[in-house]
Amino acid sequence: MDTAMIIGLIAGALTTFSALPQLLKVIKTKDTQSFSLSFLIIFCTGIFLWIVYGVMLRRLALILWNSITFFFWILVLFHKIKELRKEVN
Repeated sequence: MDTAMIIGLIAGALTTFSALPQLLKVIKTKDTQSFSLSFLIIFCTGIFLWIVYGVMLRRLALILWNSITFFFWILVLFHKIKELRKEVN
């Protein structure tokens, strides 16, 4: 494993897990009002495209960390949509 790969894996881990406290807060409080729906949709789409890009380049760090990040933020998006549906009903 070369130095660039190690740096990529460490950077990916740090940026990915920086979202974890926010995700846990959303799950605990069920409050997503501070997130706009458009932000979550655009962000999740961008992360998904990073995964596609990583697959195309066969870059483990891009695939691994963006997949986990995507999962975290899709959960937030799910909670946001659930909250919006409650407001409508």
